[in-house]
Amino acid sequence: MTVTLAVILLLSVLIGLSLGLLGGGGSILTVPILTYVAGLEPQQAITVSLFVVGVTSLASAGNHARNGRVKWKTGLLFGSAGVAGAFAGGTVGNHIPGTVLMVAFAAMMLATSAAMIRGRRATSAADPTVDMPMAKTLLTGGAVGLLTGLVGAGGGFLIVPALVLLGGLPMATAVATSLLVIAMNSMAGFAGHLTALNLDWPLTLGVTAAAIIGSLAGARLAGRIPESALRRGFGFIVLAMGVFVLMQELPSPANLLVGITAAALAAAAALCWFAIPACPLRKTPPSPAPGTAETP
Repeated sequence: MTVTLAVILLLSVLIGLSLGLLGGGGSILTVPILTYVAGLEPQQAITVSLFVVGVTSLASAGNHARNGRVKWKTGLLFGSAGVAGAFAGGTVGNHIPGTVLMVAFAAMMLATSAAMIRGRRATSAADPTVDMPMAKTLLTGGAVGLLTGLVGAGGGFLIVPALVLLGGLPMATAVATSLLVIAMNSMAGFAGHLTALNLDWPLTLGVTAAAIIGSLAGARLAGRIPESALRRGFGFIVLAMGVFVLMQELPSPANLLVGITAAALAAAAALCWFAIPACPLRKTPPSPAPGTAETP
């Protein structure tokens, strides 16, 4: 086993850990790992990512289901709506330049991270135990499916926020339910991409096996971590990966400007957290009263 392959497999365990614990982030890690570490072309990395994340998510969803955290009706409707969009997105994605796909991927990560870090405001809306309305579920699922196939993301970094911010689901339930949706969307997007590409199957299966090991560990940890910490942690991971991808893909001096800006904001956030007692980053949004939900 080469050093590079060993590093790829070790990082693949982190891919699974992210999926099992956060219900997303698998493709956010997989695509850059396959592109920048394994040396695959963006379209091929996206295709392999969809397979890895789809199979790993299915394995992790089974573990969550045994603990009663999967919301089956919402998940199946959301996933079904996204399958056609994911296949179409995968087919179209084969004809879009790799750099464009990666920049679009990063832009969506930044927008999503902001929503997750900011959190939700308590309102007197619907009971959070009720499933998302069917029309909203189908519309949101279709849109997420299209983006899933197009940029090679299993969709967890979009699905989890959608279920939390729009559906009012608790974070642990959204994480578990998203895995079912990710598996459906990823395999549909994989089928669309596979029509035009040949894969390195030994590498693909090796990464998948390592990711499944990580996902089982992540699923065991899920539900034991406070929701606000889990949500914000997810948001910061997505933010960091989005900045990294932009720095890799944008031409100079734009990539340098992104790096300097990100470093300055990170330093300011660290200063606020450690030196200012009243830092707003320390504040946890209040939990909604019984019988209420949360909205963006």
